[in-house]
Amino acid sequence: MGQARDVWPRLRVDDWSDTRDTLHMWTQIVGKVRLVHAPLVNHWWQVTLYVSPRGLTTSAIPYWGGAFDIEFDFVDHRLHLRASDGGTGGFALAPMPVSEFYDRTMRALADLGIETAIQGRPNEVDPSIPFADDDRHASYDAAAAHLFWRQLLQAARVMGEFRSRFVGKVSPVHFFWGAMDLACTRFSGREAPRHPGGAPNCGDWVMEEGYSQELSSCGFWPGGGDEGAFYAYAYPEPEGFADRPVGPSGAFYSQENGQFLLPYEVVRAASDPDQALLEFLQGTYEAAADLADWDRSALEADPARWAHKARVREPHTFAT
Repeated sequence: MGQARDVWPRLRVDDWSDTRDTLHMWTQIVGKVRLVHAPLVNHWWQVTLYVSPRGLTTSAIPYWGGAFDIEFDFVDHRLHLRASDGGTGGFALAPMPVSEFYDRTMRALADLGIETAIQGRPNEVDPSIPFADDDRHASYDAAAAHLFWRQLLQAARVMGEFRSRFVGKVSPVHFFWGAMDLACTRFSGREAPRHPGGAPNCGDWVMEEGYSQELSSCGFWPGGGDEGAFYAYAYPEPEGFADRPVGPSGAFYSQENGQFLLPYEVVRAASDPDQALLEFLQGTYEAAADLADWDRSALEADPARWAHKARVREPHTFAT
């Protein structure tokens, strides 16, 4: 697996921006398929994608008495569709316009007997070109897509460790296709003031649901730095949040974005990338929780709290 820094790949945003923008539209199409078939879960958690050992997956989507899933495979560069009745489908990921990807995805679903009609244009982007008409976004650099997935693997792994320290309400580590970011969100347990909305081509009611509870959120997205950036914010933002000192060196509060940012390249180049990212995630969470007076003693726990039990158990013997 290599040394710690070797598993954090280098991928300059400028080197794959066309592929990034195309892939953003592709993930919106697949995410909207999950949206129309899965029941609402608080904060739209039912619409997200998840990092998988091969790429990004919807996980199981209910359909009548069965289920299906869709996965972007960034190792073999294919879109895979699998149904619980044994049916499979898909096609190669290669340079193609969004309109073609949309048509092929809808036909692949129809071939599996999965009737699907999605909202035919993207959200949270401007302009919002209907998928069927979008011939502007047509790039796919397979090597860059693979590197992006490897970035997501590392981010998801460390964010998952950070998530394990919280026993209150906390989201999965999941990929929101609206903004194309990997996110994990902790909640205080209190209601939040109504969110003002304002995301492009996205109803204010969407943001009202997403931000209906007081939260501290963190994540990674392919922007905000030369190689992407980790972010952290609070809603509502408590007084003094932006002025809170947060490590590691290189982290800063962006007034433009209304959140703390840590460039990915700072983490990648650190002597201990995992620890550098955990310092950022923990420090920004503590800024939100302390300043907003969260009940931290009730919401946090040591993920190694049962380790002493494991140490005194008889060791397993494995046949070889």
